[in-house]
Amino acid sequence: MSERRPVTSSSARRMRLLLALPKLGIVLLLAALLSLLWLLQRNEAEEERSALIKDVLWLEQNMRFHLNGNEEQLQQLAVDLASQSTTDQLFRTRAAHMLKTRPEIASLLWLDGSRRTIDELPSHSQPEQEFESTLPPIAAKYFEIASRLGKPVYSDPYFATSGRAHVALLAPVIRERQLSSMLVAIYPLDSLLGNLVPWWFTEKYRVAIVDGNDIQFATKTNIEGSTSQTYQIPLEPPGYGLQLKVSSYPSPGNSLQRLLTFAIVILGAGVFSSLWMVRDLMRKRSLAEEALRAEHAFRTAMEDSLTVGMRARDLVGCITYVNPAFCKMTGFSSEELVGRLPPMPYWVPEQIEETFAIHRTVLAGNAPADGFELTLRRKNGERFQALIYEARLIDGNGQHTGWMASMLDITERKAAEELARQQQEQLQFTARLVTMGEMASTLAHELNQPLAAIASYNTGCLNLLERPDCRPAEIQPALQKLGVQAQRAGRIIRRVHDFVRKSEPKRAPCNLGEVIEDCLGFVEADARKKHVHIECTLPALPPIPADRLMLEQVLLNLIRNAMDAMEETPEKERQLRIAIETGASELRISVTDQGCGIHPDIRDKLFSAFFTTKPEGMGVGLSICRSIIEFHRGRLWAEDNADSATGSGTIFIFTLPLEAT
Repeated sequence: MSERRPVTSSSARRMRLLLALPKLGIVLLLAALLSLLWLLQRNEAEEERSALIKDVLWLEQNMRFHLNGNEEQLQQLAVDLASQSTTDQLFRTRAAHMLKTRPEIASLLWLDGSRRTIDELPSHSQPEQEFESTLPPIAAKYFEIASRLGKPVYSDPYFATSGRAHVALLAPVIRERQLSSMLVAIYPLDSLLGNLVPWWFTEKYRVAIVDGNDIQFATKTNIEGSTSQTYQIPLEPPGYGLQLKVSSYPSPGNSLQRLLTFAIVILGAGVFSSLWMVRDLMRKRSLAEEALRAEHAFRTAMEDSLTVGMRARDLVGCITYVNPAFCKMTGFSSEELVGRLPPMPYWVPEQIEETFAIHRTVLAGNAPADGFELTLRRKNGERFQALIYEARLIDGNGQHTGWMASMLDITERKAAEELARQQQEQLQFTARLVTMGEMASTLAHELNQPLAAIASYNTGCLNLLERPDCRPAEIQPALQKLGVQAQRAGRIIRRVHDFVRKSEPKRAPCNLGEVIEDCLGFVEADARKKHVHIECTLPALPPIPADRLMLEQVLLNLIRNAMDAMEETPEKERQLRIAIETGASELRISVTDQGCGIHPDIRDKLFSAFFTTKPEGMGVGLSICRSIIEFHRGRLWAEDNADSATGSGTIFIFTLPLEAT
């Protein structure tokens, strides 16, 4: 055995070398052929590029020669018109000759100093109207430039109403150093290419006139297809960024060359792949096993690092997989869970029916997309709150094989939410106590009136009883009034007691009209003290699901803020209006004042906690109001009072849904 190992090893190395030599030879052959084809194609492309540049330079010189000749003839005509007295016949004769010998010119115009037409050829086209109506600013601009320079000037390219692109050549007629008139030659750019580009040129190239933004004004070619090379050169005249863009078409030999290159590459690749296949077959199994091991190690590391519990079940609810985080969360090992059917050992016994119902809902494919909460228990009996998301488990063939659940332990989060809720309730209760403290003096004065009346009526009754001729009929009216005042004092005390008592938030059918009336009873005395007139019209309102005490707190806070905002308002204009609008699905309640308004700098911070504009305010009133309205699934916001008699004021608006959602 020890003697055969070197032979076997040497044979393997020789075999690998023999397999490698043909591969190397094919690679070198392919590289040489491809390099040769690339060099030939590059040389051909350079020759085509050189020929393209030469032809473009020739075409540009030819066009420049013709345009310069036209410019000289037009300038000579302007000189002759300036030097002769009889000019009408001269213009028509020379213009007709130019139009006949220069077909690239569409029309010739003769304009006076006010840009009115003196004569034109051809007379039926009225090109100066097109020139003036299409781009009158350009016409005026270059008319002035040509008159100041005293020599021919080209205009910017422009599009006429027919959609064709034109340029105009303006030549001033100067008589006695003054502008006498103006000659204008109109060049359609497509006619310019059609008459100045020879036919043989368009058999090889595509010629176009473009600007710096590659906007095409005119083009000419006799063949169609994709272009291979392009060369641009400025078109002077007319200038203004116009360029002559010439694109060459690929020669027929290029496609044959590409086909030959493709065939060589395919042939070499086929031979190379056939040799390489032997090596690939030998390595395929080892690579697959290595990839499987790497994938298994990666999956194991990923599962061990997860803090989210993962659980897989088949279509009948049997657990097929749990990750370490799930085992740690429930306290059960994977051996205790895998293969189990409902009921599961981590289900809470007293909620077994409810959990079974959720289990059946998941297996039916109706699990909530945003997850559901469930109370579970650990192996040691400890309860915890879990948030579970269920998703379909799809295999490699696209078949639905079960359900994958991700589970989060939200016990601490639920405790934090409960603590935040209790703190919010305590803050609301504290705000009500602060509000009642601020109203204490006013309520004491309001309560003192019925108590004083009761004492007065009681004294009067005692005095009447001391008289020997006292009759019960004389005491009865006083006792009736005493009862009315006692009821009035009782209502005030009841309102205070109901407002400051601490209770859990509870939404129940509530009459909003009665809530508003109780709030007005609270602030009535304070409104008289501050000389504020409160206007409130209550339509027939349906009952709404709400917490009555919370709504009283919101309305009382908004009404008192409105009265405080009108301290600087003249007494006769201190109007506070409470309005209710009934919509299809909600009530819209507004509290409007004519006070100082809200400065734009503080509008964004108005509902922020602990932000206040009052010297002794806590800064929690409006923040609590918004929280209460959002608890009732409504909205609270502020707007400027555009209809205020003082030119300022604020409208606080909140909405309440008519039905529970």
